[in-house]
Amino acid sequence: MKDNVSVITMFYLSGLNETMSHRWIIFFFSLLCYCIILLVNVSLIVTIILDNSLHEPMYILLCVFCMNGLYGTTGFFPKFLWDLLSVVHIISYPGCFVQAHVIYSFLCGDLSILAVMAYDRYLAICRPLEYHTVMSKQRLIKLVCFSWVTPFCAGGINNLLAFRLQLCSSYISKLFCVNWVIVTLACFPSETVVNSIVGYITILIYVLHGFFIIWSYIYLIKTCVNSIENRAKFMQTCVPHLTSLLAFFVGVLFDVMSMRVGSKDLQQSLQKFVVIQCFVILPLMNPLIYGFKLTKIRNKIIRVICLNCDLKH
Repeated sequence: MKDNVSVITMFYLSGLNETMSHRWIIFFFSLLCYCIILLVNVSLIVTIILDNSLHEPMYILLCVFCMNGLYGTTGFFPKFLWDLLSVVHIISYPGCFVQAHVIYSFLCGDLSILAVMAYDRYLAICRPLEYHTVMSKQRLIKLVCFSWVTPFCAGGINNLLAFRLQLCSSYISKLFCVNWVIVTLACFPSETVVNSIVGYITILIYVLHGFFIIWSYIYLIKTCVNSIENRAKFMQTCVPHLTSLLAFFVGVLFDVMSMRVGSKDLQQSLQKFVVIQCFVILPLMNPLIYGFKLTKIRNKIIRVICLNCDLKH
């Protein structure tokens, strides 16, 4: 233990200070959004699990994608809603690291799942005869484990490295705990060198994920240009993936900007945009666009709704 350094037992989140005058309105809409996110994601997950005709790689990956969305939003919304009802916005020291880990692994997990989805679409469109051989049940299980375990381990390593640091401040100027923001609170910058190296390695790994996804879709577009059948398949199954990917990259870009921008007002605006993008738009958009775009899921949901309507009458 270093001299003249107090032990921090909790953190103060200052990201909500600017909006407390409208907290009841924000609370109502946030609670409504969270309930809708739970409803649409759980509905899609249950639909895929219960219908044997949807037990195909594409739909199983979509199910995993929705589960990851629920995991990430659960790491943010309950604490955010509680803070809106509280005068002081505090989080315990271990609780902050748990939240940072959940959000870190959620975002990295989203990119990993999108990479596996891109690989699945590449096989289905470019190598259709080999698709069921290559994308076997065993390989699918391995890819799903990869898309969950790798982000969880990456987040865990970064968090453990941050946990060992001696911190000189307990104030976090965000709505939620973020690993790198915790690292910047360290008393001795020389101790954060390892954090920076591991952090940049993690970023590089997920940037490569992004390049793989982009390469896959460029290859798919080239393949689909001259085939009406492949073009239709691309429009139905790949456009939702590209929409999710674009929304994800926009969210990450604005998050990086919010941590680098010097202006406090602009920083607050960017933070709010990141929260809406990552924890509202993405978890809502993914099940909705896939549910409406993919024919099998859309037909199944319509049948369930019609059945419920018939039972009521």
